[in-house]
Amino acid sequence: MLENQELRKAGLKVTLPRVKILQILEAAKDKHLSAEDVYKALLEAEEDVGLATVYRVLTQFESAGLVVRHNFDGGHSVFELSRGEHHDHMVCMETGDVIEFIDDEIEKRQHAIAEKHGFEIVDHNLVIYVRPKKKK
Repeated sequence: MLENQELRKAGLKVTLPRVKILQILEAAKDKHLSAEDVYKALLEAEEDVGLATVYRVLTQFESAGLVVRHNFDGGHSVFELSRGEHHDHMVCMETGDVIEFIDDEIEKRQHAIAEKHGFEIVDHNLVIYVRPKKKK
């Protein structure tokens, strides 16, 4: 199983809850899931995994680099699989939808600004909060 290989590569023991949670993250249409979303998906699949276990496993996945945690709206954490490629996010303030995007110009400007101030970017996280444009 691919999930087993990913867990072992991340230095984690293969357990049923870890495999099930990784499967849910990989199969999710919405790439950004809260611990509660994962828990609900486990319940729907009739898997006996508690919410505390979901939180613990997601934290372990984050420490191992398998997932990235985002705190988009008021401290509400969501998780997405870490695929190694950088992208930024837009979050709709009305629907909560998360839109991923990549923009080379924004990336270049961020590096130029850091360099102008004598710094080098080690990592960054850009989140733009948006709402639908009002029709005129």
